[in-house]
Amino acid sequence: MPASFNHIAFVGSGAMATVLALLLESKAVDTTVWGPNPGNMAELIRTRENRRYLPGYPIPQGVRLTARDQEVFEGADAVVSAIPTQFARGVWARLASHLPAGVPVISVAKGIENQTVLRPSQIIAEVLGASASGPVPGLAALSGPSVAEEMARSLPATVAVASPDAELARRVQETFTTDWFRVYTNEDVVGVELAGALKNVIALAAGILDGLEAGINAKSALLSRGLAEITRLGSAMGARADTFFGVTGVGDLATTCFSPTGRNRSCGELLGQGKTLQAALDGVSGVVEGVPTARAVMGLAAQHDVEMPIAEAVNKVLFEGLDPRVAIAQLMSREPKPERVG
Repeated sequence: MPASFNHIAFVGSGAMATVLALLLESKAVDTTVWGPNPGNMAELIRTRENRRYLPGYPIPQGVRLTARDQEVFEGADAVVSAIPTQFARGVWARLASHLPAGVPVISVAKGIENQTVLRPSQIIAEVLGASASGPVPGLAALSGPSVAEEMARSLPATVAVASPDAELARRVQETFTTDWFRVYTNEDVVGVELAGALKNVIALAAGILDGLEAGINAKSALLSRGLAEITRLGSAMGARADTFFGVTGVGDLATTCFSPTGRNRSCGELLGQGKTLQAALDGVSGVVEGVPTARAVMGLAAQHDVEMPIAEAVNKVLFEGLDPRVAIAQLMSREPKPERVG
């Protein structure tokens, strides 16, 4: 097996960064967690507990916590980027000059940037390429069904790491794999990142169905047809269709749509109950990535001439004030046609 990384620096201090740092600390891997907000980091350092995003799980002293930009990469031989997609560009522009040459970056964010419709690894590559004198470091994407609170309890979970650099993917696999956390490798970065982003849009729709008490039949149909939309767009953008039927595709989609604590599903549920978008966002703790991603997805669909009726309906509910019940009626009354996936 390839050698594990010895010291991982986390850019971001949310639930996923915290729980992955706990996982690595249990394997005696040195870890540093940095967050962009000094006030939040001061609270984290004082309490040694992420009370906002992962309460109830103490952070061992072996995990170094810092708010200082110049300290985040000290001693690190790999970096995990756990900043929400819409904020990644600004954070990486802030930190790029501190990143040592040759240190790879592993993204765990799930989204698409509104202004550019770029995926997280593309954003990082663009920022580092513009600010670094040497080549952009190796990049990878780690994604899959990974509810942080379940991971904090060491419940079984399976994800995949995607990178064009097979050796980097294998090193990430070796570093993060435990007897309860299984990591596959995958070469399809486009598919893995698109699946992670687009499932959040479908999860908003699933939550809307929950809020309307539309039933399990409706939700199962939504997942299957949502997967068809995701696969169509991914294939048009050069991803492998089979990626969307693996853990980072249908696996993550199912978890996000059914998890009672999932931010995107929960936001959708509030919308289905009649809340405004702002009220729904205020009712969920943390960033609801599916909301900005929904707008970006329509841009990608237009670029690649792909029909995405569910994503379009979600956009109309979010940004045009369409009543969710009317959106469902419109979807159900579309012209009958043969079923097609991909």
